[in-house]
Amino acid sequence: MLLLIILKTLKDLHFINKAKNRNIPKVDVCFNDLDELKIEKLKKNIIEKKLHYAEFGKLNYRSKDYKSIVPVLANYISKLKNEKAFVFIDPYGYKEIRASEIKDILSSKKAEVLLFLPTQFMYRFDEKGTPKALIDILEELVDLKDWKVNNSVYGFIEQFNNALRQYLGKDFFVDTFTIQKDESTVYCLFFFSSHIRGFEKMLETKWEIDQEHGKGWSYEKTIDLFSFIKINSLEEKVVKYISENDKVTNGDIYEFILRLGFLPKHINEVFAALQNDKKLNVFSTKGENIRKGAFYISYENYKKAFDKIYFKII
Repeated sequence: MLLLIILKTLKDLHFINKAKNRNIPKVDVCFNDLDELKIEKLKKNIIEKKLHYAEFGKLNYRSKDYKSIVPVLANYISKLKNEKAFVFIDPYGYKEIRASEIKDILSSKKAEVLLFLPTQFMYRFDEKGTPKALIDILEELVDLKDWKVNNSVYGFIEQFNNALRQYLGKDFFVDTFTIQKDESTVYCLFFFSSHIRGFEKMLETKWEIDQEHGKGWSYEKTIDLFSFIKINSLEEKVVKYISENDKVTNGDIYEFILRLGFLPKHINEVFAALQNDKKLNVFSTKGENIRKGAFYISYENYKKAFDKIYFKII
């Protein structure tokens, strides 16, 4: 179903651009599934629903093992010139997934990756005693003696996400989007990017869907499933970050808050409140006071004026 939605979206975008006389880039798509019957069923559905035409780009199908296709894919992406790639990985379970393979795909900085994981099942196994399949994933990311058993699936997701961030390093960005169908079913999408602007656009989409916490979607909204994460935590983390570092600039703050999963509008609200409470000073690089409410936290300033101003906690 999701693959059909992807093609439907690409089709809609093609005709929207065509109607507005915009440049229409071709998008080549390749679907891979080890099960050949599923590939044949997918082909049939695409034809019946008229979801793809040659003018959209190339459409290819493969029935290869995931482990064999990843190195080929990483090599293919590295040789792209002006094109960019988007890779969606939806595995059967999770035992074949390795962070090192995702890093290989990202290494050329020409791709973004969306990984779907059955985190509810991973958490259940972790809670009852970590099985070998999960150990194989974790030991690549962390020293197993430092891994803590969690009391909720969301705690597991947060710890796993932090481990991915540490493993990938500062050249890459990663965040999550949770999907909860019911109280016992929680899945998670992990989004990986090497471009900070692309990462910000992903976060914007998350916050549009979940305006309270920007963490995920729930089929049932009668219970607040994300109360353990408050936007007020942003203030605590940013105050600590500024206090512990010398001359934290607007560019530093932009990257710092995005890596926490927040947007510029959130930190602007936090900084405005801190200024009103006379807990924050803002200076130019020459040490001059900056007018109240001017924080310069955006992608444009990150690119062109990374160190336009700096912040001090009073």
